[in-house]
Amino acid sequence: MPRRNSQTRFSFAETRELVLASQKLTSFVLASQKLTSFVFRQAYDMKIATWNINSLNVRLPHVQDWLQQYQPDVLVLQELKLDQDKFPAAAIEMLGFHAVWSGQKTYNGVAIISKTPVEDVSTGLPTLPDDPQRRVIAATVNGVRIINVYCVNGEAVDSPKFAYKQQWFAALHDYVRTEMAKHPKLVLLGDFNIAPTDIDVYDPQKWHEKVLCSSAERSWLQNLLDLGLTDSLRHLHPEAVMYTWWDYRMNMFQRKLGMRIDHILISEAMLADLESTLVDTEARSRERPSDHAPVMAVFRSAD
Repeated sequence: MPRRNSQTRFSFAETRELVLASQKLTSFVLASQKLTSFVFRQAYDMKIATWNINSLNVRLPHVQDWLQQYQPDVLVLQELKLDQDKFPAAAIEMLGFHAVWSGQKTYNGVAIISKTPVEDVSTGLPTLPDDPQRRVIAATVNGVRIINVYCVNGEAVDSPKFAYKQQWFAALHDYVRTEMAKHPKLVLLGDFNIAPTDIDVYDPQKWHEKVLCSSAERSWLQNLLDLGLTDSLRHLHPEAVMYTWWDYRMNMFQRKLGMRIDHILISEAMLADLESTLVDTEARSRERPSDHAPVMAVFRSAD
């Protein structure tokens, strides 16, 4: 087609040719967008994350930003530190997410935030029915059983709270075993307050047989893994130094002195679909951060 200046008129045939070319280009762009959307959905069938937020009242803007940035299918939170009727459900729903939670004033508190409505919600541990501490919430999301836990800290190995931690982990073990029998696709995640091995601790000698790192606690975590669960991050990164918690004191985050105590443990039915894991240390570097970083696992369906 010969060049035209801005004042030259096109013939009817030439105009028709331009219109057809424009329509083909539009169709190509739309098809490309659909293909890109399809590939994205296939590559990220399910993103499941955990974050000890250490006061949702203080860190709500952080959670909102993180939800918008990463668009997880499931984000579980620990240490809400607010009453049941104080949970900011409207703020979460405005972003297009659903939420269920178990709140407790000042301490503890857990929540499950999801893109789709959840089913079969339960709270607490059946063998500790009188425990007032809000540490466990479970629900089914897209056929996957999600168990969110804020495990007992224990304070010190010779304290009464450590004995409570042992009792609590025994109750958790019984509960997870029962849930796994009913739900082949299961994810147990949250703040476990246990560093599984010395590679998960910035100074193993300093923390040797101390709370969070004792042989007893590590055996309780191993008992959970022995049910048929896999540490998703260690499965993909067996030797990487990746921490999830840094003490606020003494610039521990800036000095890269932390521990890995937040975990995503997955059943065998989920393991084949595990694509990647992430510890978002950028979230820990924000102003007024939680002392924990979010941890996420991405699953790609083989179908």
